[in-house]
Amino acid sequence: MKSYNKKISCLLGLVGFVLALALDQVTKYLAVMDLRENGPVILIKNVFQLQYLENRGAAFGIMQNRQFFFVVIAALILGIIGYLYSRMPYTSHYRMLRICAVLIASGAVGNMIDRIRLNYVVDFFYFSLIDFPVFNVADCYVVIACIWFACLILFYYKDESDFDFLKASKRKGNK
Repeated sequence: MKSYNKKISCLLGLVGFVLALALDQVTKYLAVMDLRENGPVILIKNVFQLQYLENRGAAFGIMQNRQFFFVVIAALILGIIGYLYSRMPYTSHYRMLRICAVLIASGAVGNMIDRIRLNYVVDFFYFSLIDFPVFNVADCYVVIACIWFACLILFYYKDESDFDFLKASKRKGNK
């Protein structure tokens, strides 16, 4: 496994995080400016549209008006991701896992910003063909990263040793 520079890896992760977060926040801003007052924009008739929604719950609108709880959960997720990201070896073998971590963190922070700033999350993608709940870019990051992570666990990181970095590290002098 080719090793790479820790500083460069962290910098790329931070840049990816900031860019993904910016894309999420810009799309939400555009949804507020263009969709809130003007109504839905039909992109594919009877299939897909942009429709403004203020989501005060979690996925699919569950647990309405529990914003503090969601912010705490997002902060915990960020803490866990930060811990795992810092423990992962800086080799190309873990690059895809790092990308998943960046996407999940970006999605969590994107929706957390909305919850803190607005007391709800701005959603705007709607698949009317299957009446799927309205969602946003941050939600896409989390779902895509979780599916990708599951595929990585099932098909790529099959060796038990792939996750040795999660075990407590041995200190010098301890055997």
